[in-house]
Amino acid sequence: MVAARIDGKAAAASVVERVKVEAARLSEASGVRPGLAVILVGEDAASQVYVANKGKMAESCGFRSLTHRLPAETSEADLIALIEKLNADPAIHGILQQLPLPGPLDARRVIAAITPEKDVDGLTVINAGRLASDVLDEVLLPCTPAGAMLLVRQTLGDDLSGKSAVVVGRSQLVGKPMARLLLAANATVTVAHSRTADLAAVCRSADILVAAVGRPQMIRGDWVKDGAVVIDVGINRVPAPEKGEGKTRLVGDVAYEEALEHAGAITPVPGGVGPMTIAMLMANTVIAAYRAAGLPAPTF
Repeated sequence: MVAARIDGKAAAASVVERVKVEAARLSEASGVRPGLAVILVGEDAASQVYVANKGKMAESCGFRSLTHRLPAETSEADLIALIEKLNADPAIHGILQQLPLPGPLDARRVIAAITPEKDVDGLTVINAGRLASDVLDEVLLPCTPAGAMLLVRQTLGDDLSGKSAVVVGRSQLVGKPMARLLLAANATVTVAHSRTADLAAVCRSADILVAAVGRPQMIRGDWVKDGAVVIDVGINRVPAPEKGEGKTRLVGDVAYEEALEHAGAITPVPGGVGPMTIAMLMANTVIAAYRAAGLPAPTF
């Protein structure tokens, strides 16, 4: 058996096309144009690429797109003052603080300053609480687990009753919200991690295996139950001497080639969950804009 490849690029493109349609529909119905503000502090090279890509995507969706680039020495008070200004701006529906922040800045305090209704990364404690309390009509979901969940639903359907799911990883960013989304879809969920006893056996029990532990190829092929759906959230850069001295390549948390022999369907890295993250950011922005206009928001 060779696993089906779950095409995250195609799924993300479909989400983005739907976002464009919904943004245009909102503009026609109410004159509201979704607005996304991205804040970048410092000169982190990877963050600059991510921010540029988010800005281009927002513009392609018909959004008003603003990027605030601040020097690394920006004080926490000044950063929070900018966030509060954006909170109060009715033309801005989504605020995204690019992470990581330079050393002295406290990411938790900065994220907490974003009003939950504009928290399109889904990182505030309020949105986490809404998800944990199943208040799904008010929540803005964290983008990566929301995208991963969309891939699960496309593969297995909306109702996961009778399915056993194992999430390897317990982060606030991915592991915990992913588990809650799977529970909301009626899966029976186990949250495992690097300290779980006999992790391989726990993984083998999963009809749906989500790897979000941040260790390259930690999940081996023989940890995968035959026919399981494998969602690999990991993005790890490892040496690739075959490409030349000092070269690297991207791998996931799952040993992909090994897992192909066992899984029923699997996300590749790159090209799986990764493209879904930015697509769901756009979806969250259009959802937030609909809610701000007092209109029923689309679902994705």
